[in-house]
Parts: sequence; C-alpha cells; structure tokens
Amino acid sequence: MYLDYWGFREFPFENVPDPRFFYLSRSHEEGLTRLIYAAQMRKGGAMLSGDIGCGKTTLTRVFMQELPANKYDIGLIINPKLRPLEFLQEVLYQFDIKNIPGNKGDCLRALNQRILDNLKNNKETLLVVDEAQLLNTQTLEEVRLLLNFQLNDRFLLTILLLGQPELRDLIKGMKQLEQRIAIRFHLAPFDFDDSIRYIRFRLRKAGARKNVFSREAAEKIYEHTQGVPRKINNLCDLSLLIGFSQKEPVIYSRTIERIINDGAIF
Repeated sequence: MYLDYWGFREFPFENVPDPRFFYLSRSHEEGLTRLIYAAQMRKGGAMLSGDIGCGKTTLTRVFMQELPANKYDIGLIINPKLRPLEFLQEVLYQFDIKNIPGNKGDCLRALNQRILDNLKNNKETLLVVDEAQLLNTQTLEEVRLLLNFQLNDRFLLTILLLGQPELRDLIKGMKQLEQRIAIRFHLAPFDFDDSIRYIRFRLRKAGARKNVFSREAAEKIYEHTQGVPRKINNLCDLSLLIGFSQKEPVIYSRTIERIINDGAIF
C-alpha cells in the first residue's frame, strides 16, 4: 500500500526469514561464525539459542547458504514435536530418502547408509533442527544417539539445534548430550546502535533513497522493542502505514508513540 509513497521497491520490514534482509550485527556475526565453524570442522553437536524474534531462523538460512551445496547434504526439521520414531522418519524425509521404513532399526540403517554415501562423495551431512526446545526427552535422546555416527577421528553427522532460551536448560538436564554440544551461542537482541543501523539497512535494501525515520522516532522504537528484530519490524511496518495514511514527510516520534499508546503493538 505504501511502497510508492515512501519510494520502496518492496516492503522493508516483512517478518520472514529472507537472507537478503539479514543484518549482520556483532552478535549475529559471531553466531554465524560459530555455526560455520561447527559445520566445517565437523564438531558433531552445536546449539544456537535466543529469545523469540531475535533472528535465529534468518541467521540459519544465511548459514546454510554459506555452505557449498556440492559439499553439504542438509536436512532441515522445522517442527520437531514428534515421537522418536516419527522424528527419525522426518529426518529421512528431509534428506529426501525414499521408502521410509516403519521401524526404528531400519530408519537408522537407512540414515547410516545415506551418511556413508555422502562420505564416499566427499559431502558432509548436516541436520538442522529448528524450535528444538519442543523436543521431548525421548526424542532428544535419539538426537544424542545420532551423534554416535562417527569414525575414530571425526563425526559423520553434524547436528545443529536452534531454539528459545529454555533449550539451554533442556540440554543441561541431559549431561551426556550437553557434553557433545561442542559449539554453542546465545543470540542477543540488538543494542541501540545496531537497532538504528538495522532500520536504515532494511530501508536501503527495500530501495529507499532517504532515511524515513527521524532520529527521535528510531530512539522511541528501540525504547519500546529493546532491540528485538521482529518487534522492530512490526512497529516500523505499522508506522510506515500510518505515516502514509497521514501523508507525513517522515516518521516522527509522535507516530511511534501513538501506535504504542493505542496498543496496536505488543
């Protein structure tokens, strides 16, 4: 609705994990570096945690794009709230394995064969589990056992667990698994400076030729969102709509205050 008015080619604050709109804050850069290191060095288990809306999923999409497709076979599970057998079957499905078995033993053999085939073809096998805080104890134990796919000198399967902060407590409750999580990182919200840069970055990516948020408006956005990217997106998107409807030349702090006071943003 407001694209032409503000001079955008596309909407700048969509809440989808589009790698093109990935802003590399200091925290996100460190998280990305650790994930790439875990994959390249075959570290076995890795974990990325963070509060809701901090950009874990987008960071992971960027991470997977950074890995050469001809060297990595990647399976992505986005809904891990499954019983152990269902989880193993979903793993096989995500690795595009046909004729998925109906029992655990055959599932493990099929996965082992896929991993060995990848090894022969000089490809690494990577399993990414999003929303991993939803894994129940029995299924999490299956994750631990999957890390038994290894040779004397290396893991044959790298598993990346993504989740909300409670994932860390879940892992701590399983000492055998915790000891196998060699790489871990907690993704923090943006600080004030990164929040300002993030807003400007997304505006430029969308085609803006000027900064349409006043400094005071950006400060008010940070004050309300505390640097959580998803909250910033929601507040900025609605403010651009309101600014368009009111024919404002830029977004002022009063527009942000109005939206917050109206209870339109939580």
